[in-house]
Amino acid sequence: MNKELEKFREKAREFAVAELAPYAATIDKDDEFPSDMWTKIGDANLMGITIPKEYGGEALSYMHHVIVVEEFSRASGSAGFAYAAHSNICVDNLYKSGTEAQRQKYLPKLISGEHVGALAMSEPNAGSDVVGSMECHAVKKGNVWVANGTKRWITNGPYAETFIVYMRTAGKEAGSKSITAFLVERGMKGFIQGSKKDKLGMRGAGNCELYFEDCEIPEENVLGEVNKGVALLMNGLDSERLILCAGPLGIMQAAMDTVVPYVQERVQFGQAIINFQMVQAKIAEMYTKLEASRGMVYRLGENFTEHKHRNRDAAAACLFSSECSTSVALDAIQLMGGRGYMNEEIPGRLLRDSKIYEIGGGTNEIRKMIIARDLTKPIKK
Repeated sequence: MNKELEKFREKAREFAVAELAPYAATIDKDDEFPSDMWTKIGDANLMGITIPKEYGGEALSYMHHVIVVEEFSRASGSAGFAYAAHSNICVDNLYKSGTEAQRQKYLPKLISGEHVGALAMSEPNAGSDVVGSMECHAVKKGNVWVANGTKRWITNGPYAETFIVYMRTAGKEAGSKSITAFLVERGMKGFIQGSKKDKLGMRGAGNCELYFEDCEIPEENVLGEVNKGVALLMNGLDSERLILCAGPLGIMQAAMDTVVPYVQERVQFGQAIINFQMVQAKIAEMYTKLEASRGMVYRLGENFTEHKHRNRDAAAACLFSSECSTSVALDAIQLMGGRGYMNEEIPGRLLRDSKIYEIGGGTNEIRKMIIARDLTKPIKK
């Protein structure tokens, strides 16, 4: 990693230590993200990392974005997760697919932190098979689209002002050419936010259902082209996977930050437990999983900057780093014994926060399918 990126990491780390780490336990316990944190992130110029300066962004690389998510997640898993959902899954996608008018209207407030963004794709019966199973739909009536249906598991949903929402706009027989993306604003007629869900982990990264009851969406709020939302969705999936990969890196680093000092201080049988070979082996395995994951994710980030990544590599980085993160968090609990099992300690939170990365943004089972299909394309008959 070059000196410019290391200097940028210092900036992100300083913010995370000062503004996020002191509230990590409270965010988790109360399931509330400080409302003023979004503008603090915006004021620190850490919100629109990949967005051009004319919209208020920093015009930096995806590798810079990875670093911010990693450092935020190291301080607070839920803060890193909520930030990634806003800054990449909403803001980056909006920039890549939006018209100039849409960019001018939405990006400045999203990048300043005045507004929070979210993406709504999943439904009660549409998860991995979102294209085939999507029921939420919109019908064109005059100069508006009238939408009806439900979206579920929407990160940042309880407090977002701007949503990218995927809806069916043609018959299912049209397959991938039946989905359209829309920009939906809080307060639109017929748009209703459900109550916040009580989650196992990533508490503070609010999650809720969204309801559309004859919701009127102006035609100028179509994002991209009508019935070409799947192409827009797929265009953003690899960058989403890359940015989400950084979360497990931060969580694993937090586990190392917690456990390495502990095993040097904890005394049993008259000596620090780091002197026991089994403890040494576990620490070594944790570090190896972190560094192997970091190597995969950083290489992917560098390839993104050079526009030469492969879909299977994004899926593989997510698959490996997410499984390693859960494993490292479990090892941290084991090394701290009974103390590690207590909710007031850090490792339990790391474990709960880790698990979503094996599920969200496409499950690890789907990621395995993507990798296998891509590898076997040339030899399929």
